[in-house]
Amino acid sequence: MPTKSTQTFTRKLLRWYGQHARDLPWRHTRDPYRVIVSEFMLQQTQVSRVSEFYPRFLKRFPTVYDLARAKPKAVREAWDGLGYYARASNLHALAKEVSAVGGQLSDDPEELIKLPGVGRYTAGAVACFAYEKPVPAVDTNVKRVLERVFLKGRREKDVWTLAQALVPKDGKRAWRFNQAIMELGALVCVARKPRCPECPVRSECKTGRVSARTTPQTRNPPRARPR
Repeated sequence: MPTKSTQTFTRKLLRWYGQHARDLPWRHTRDPYRVIVSEFMLQQTQVSRVSEFYPRFLKRFPTVYDLARAKPKAVREAWDGLGYYARASNLHALAKEVSAVGGQLSDDPEELIKLPGVGRYTAGAVACFAYEKPVPAVDTNVKRVLERVFLKGRREKDVWTLAQALVPKDGKRAWRFNQAIMELGALVCVARKPRCPECPVRSECKTGRVSARTTPQTRNPPRARPR
């Protein structure tokens, strides 16, 4: 059940996202195939690197059927430079499975998670970003934000429960919320040296409030006495 605090958090987060969101190519599509390609590429790879490879990969394999028909060597060549090649193999296997049953990815996270290389986060991301389903998508960035703001010292299970409660019920708003909280974790609430003064939700953040209370106040240095 949303509280006044969580509603304020969501409102401030979405306003910040509207002003600071990066223009990324996969945010301009709701095509499930293109969304899942981006999600596989973004696993353990910097956004700037993916932005370079993503359009080239889709130009070579524009549909799930094109990818399914490709030779493993061709898929690996198209992936070369992104690293973690098991992702390419899993994506290729996924394309074969999906193309064999009509070429359409499910909109249900419980079905998506059965596909090769798809975990709980990716299942939620595809359901939300392709189909605008109001479901959570908790990656490392989202987990870090929620733990710092609401759940300091709590279990990962609690993070998913909270994320589910926070996601707006309206699909389009849920899409923006999940993108926004990931963006906040990527740009402001970073792992090392978070930029707390720039954070739009710092007044709602438990960690930020504690830091503000414990940070020693700097005093003006004493003036030198004239000799």
